[in-house]
Amino acid sequence: MADFVVVANRLPVDKRIEPDGTVTYKRAPGGLVTALTPTLATHSGAWVGWSGAPNSTDDPRVDGIDLTSVPLTEAEIADYYEGFANSTLWPLYHDLLVEPVFDHDWWSTYVEVNRKFAQAAADAADRGATVWIHDYQLQLVPQMLRDLRPDLRIGFFLHIPFPPYELFTRLPWREELLRGLLGADLIGFHLPGGAENFLTLVRRVLKLDASRDPVGVRDGLGAIRDGGRTVRVGSFPISIDAANVAEQAAATTDRAAQIRAELGNPSTILLGVDRLDYTKGIDVRLDALDALFAAGRLDPADTVFVQLASPSRENVDSYIAVRGRIERAVAHINGTHGTVASPPIRYLLRPVARDELLAYFRAADVMLVTPLRDGMNLVAKEYAAARSDLGGALVLSEFTGAAAEMDRAYLVNPYDPRDVQDMIVAAATDPADRRRERMAALHRQVVDFDVDLWSRSFLQCLAGAAAENESTR
Repeated sequence: MADFVVVANRLPVDKRIEPDGTVTYKRAPGGLVTALTPTLATHSGAWVGWSGAPNSTDDPRVDGIDLTSVPLTEAEIADYYEGFANSTLWPLYHDLLVEPVFDHDWWSTYVEVNRKFAQAAADAADRGATVWIHDYQLQLVPQMLRDLRPDLRIGFFLHIPFPPYELFTRLPWREELLRGLLGADLIGFHLPGGAENFLTLVRRVLKLDASRDPVGVRDGLGAIRDGGRTVRVGSFPISIDAANVAEQAAATTDRAAQIRAELGNPSTILLGVDRLDYTKGIDVRLDALDALFAAGRLDPADTVFVQLASPSRENVDSYIAVRGRIERAVAHINGTHGTVASPPIRYLLRPVARDELLAYFRAADVMLVTPLRDGMNLVAKEYAAARSDLGGALVLSEFTGAAAEMDRAYLVNPYDPRDVQDMIVAAATDPADRRRERMAALHRQVVDFDVDLWSRSFLQCLAGAAAENESTR
């Protein structure tokens, strides 16, 4: 039995089967794993999640953490994960960049899978344990778990944007989802805007008292009175292990120089690092580069844009469509502005090893982060952390959560093609001292407000919120 339990859609490990049949597990990379490792290490910790494969029931112990696998059938994966989570909630929460699908069968499966996660968490948790539930796939788990185990301290954190009233109320199951979240003692969002949207919905849809008072790292919001309980709501902008990123990146200097040489030592290397997702604005930067090359504002013979793209949700129609658009754009730009020996766009559709990614960060003169909507975007923070040499420049969409903190980046409106073009040119051509000043501010910001501060702040607020409810029982 664990006194600290993390509940997330995925387990924090990758399973490997060696040629001799031996099964090994390796901790997966990722911000959430990094953020929670110190807390898990100092507690009898457990992590509840899906393995990523159908019908998996493996429950290994990795790095001192007990892992509890929630088995999902292929049908559940299709309806809960590819369906309701990523074809209903994801587009709804990302400003309807594609049209959400409202399917009652998907919803029924989402309910049943959330119930599986809640039961697994209830079984893993010791009496009075702290349980931290994560993200949009599991928004019914807080109340389900509260019903099963009223003795637990329950927190929930949403890693993507939370939509305003006008968008969220399109959801046929809006009341059920809000009620599901209210099972938590503390509900966390990246930014005050998401928390404010949630408070407004609770007031207008559920007719509950939702008042404002400071809870959170910097910009706290409020409290919701629900029967005899008080649910706290706060903003907690997630970050990264900046010191570790900076240290590892500094060790890639030789590889970074080699990357520049492999690309022909161009004057300007631009870089994009994204999941292949329609929210990430990959086509925004490609369209901007096409226009800049055509206008002669950037020289395609002396400029290289490297786009590292990780495949994502490959069975979802909207993701299949965005891959096709991006690959056609890459072919068009290379065919129009490049040569056989020197294409200006280098596009890689597969994951890149961590050390190699950090070397690309150090090699790039300009990092392009242009999402149409993003809850935070940790790639922007990783780039700033990696540039302890104060080189490089960051072009950052105003519609990322990171933009609220990283205001010394070259901020752009990704819906304004001319603005994107102008900021790319400015980032590539501004005087070195101006670029260095901007990067120094960005680097300090991510070092001062790191992922440890995020997790400690949330858990401290959760302890206070839970203690308040315990005192009124």
